[in-house]
Amino acid sequence: MFGITTLWTKIREKFTPIQLLVSVYFGLIIITFFLLCLPFFKYSGVKVSLLDTFFMAVSTISVTGLSTVPLHEVYNDYGIFLLELLFQIGGFGITMIATVGMVITGQRISLHQRQLIQVDMNQPRLSGTVRLVYSVFGLMMALQFVAGVIFSVYLYLTDSLYDLKSALFEGFYIAISAVTNAGFDITGKSLIPFRHDYIFLLLVILLILIGGIGFPVLTEFREWLFLKIRTHGRGKYRFSLFSKLAFFFAVIFFVVGAVLIFLSEVSHSFVNMPWSEKIITSLFYSATTRNAGLQLDALTGFRTTTLLLFSILMFIGASPSSVGGGVRTTTIGILMLYMVSFIRGRRYVNIFGRRIGQDDIQKAVVVVNLSLILCTAATLILSFTEKATFISLIFEVASAFGTTGLSLGITSSLSLVGKCVIIILMFVGRVGMLYMLMLFVSKKEQDFNYKYPTEKVIIG
Repeated sequence: MFGITTLWTKIREKFTPIQLLVSVYFGLIIITFFLLCLPFFKYSGVKVSLLDTFFMAVSTISVTGLSTVPLHEVYNDYGIFLLELLFQIGGFGITMIATVGMVITGQRISLHQRQLIQVDMNQPRLSGTVRLVYSVFGLMMALQFVAGVIFSVYLYLTDSLYDLKSALFEGFYIAISAVTNAGFDITGKSLIPFRHDYIFLLLVILLILIGGIGFPVLTEFREWLFLKIRTHGRGKYRFSLFSKLAFFFAVIFFVVGAVLIFLSEVSHSFVNMPWSEKIITSLFYSATTRNAGLQLDALTGFRTTTLLLFSILMFIGASPSSVGGGVRTTTIGILMLYMVSFIRGRRYVNIFGRRIGQDDIQKAVVVVNLSLILCTAATLILSFTEKATFISLIFEVASAFGTTGLSLGITSSLSLVGKCVIIILMFVGRVGMLYMLMLFVSKKEQDFNYKYPTEKVIIG
């Protein structure tokens, strides 16, 4: 025991929290890989290659939803239950699960463990991280339970194909998949059988949006709600700038995405639908493409314009500190605000009575540009190694990087190189481009304590 403690101390001193966190996620993928290799979780006689199993392990921990094999033909009930458990770990984060376990068992959480939580939850401050983790975990688990019960009862009462056991199994799976934005299809039909159940779809949309809005936003909303209840509506609560930005841009991208999808398909795949179904379908795909990966139709029936729009939404992804991936909504939002301020000749970026820091603007610019470079490079590689349409490759790359899980049907036919490229994209999408960059920054590396003279350069 003393030797393990000494080894951990040396590792902690040598590596940064980000390097340790990325290593933990990679270690979790390896553990998942070995679990998925066990025949206990698969149907008898089913064989899956090691590369496909590793692909599935990365897709599960990154809660992406892409798969090279049909899940309903490979994994039995025990395997599906294992996947549900792994969705929780991948979606909430290993540090959140570990922290909740330590709090329940009464263990002390050290300063270094709090630093790991801060990094994994993408928090600007160390204080309050444990309280954030515990409150978010309780809220999300309660949400999954309530939604799972509602879905199960709905399936049992409205569909004669479901007995009580299968209704509970399917209902809780849909709830967990929506909240964690996993999007794995265990039936081969996704939500296609429910495309005319508008109330059902609206609830799924709500769960997707809640899962992708950001954990701090949910915590602050809960605190605001409790304050209003305690003070009978008279108390004032100050939301953080992050929560305001995350909520604002989540609504903007959701509404704009739905409108553009509607306009693109209203005279195409939506032409024979009633207006209510056109609106619900547009709202659903605006939500699911931002991270969930659930679908109501065969995606090949959409226009190329719509598929490109889906790819953009998948690239944007969800909010930071959520179950989602992509470059994140606030990153794109800050970049847009910066461009507007520059065009209007303003030196600073101001919103909601606050000024956004220059370092946050620089991070947004770097993350978006490098993410575009990564996705472009991946698309070029796949265009050389795969026999598929160019829009299919763009779609697959955006889906992997945004950890969404939608596909135009080329995942199972990817070559060895293609699968490796998608694996890398899923891992980077889960960890985040910013953390992948900081992964290569040594703990001893420091900024220079001097500045060079400034000289103007011709731009444009």
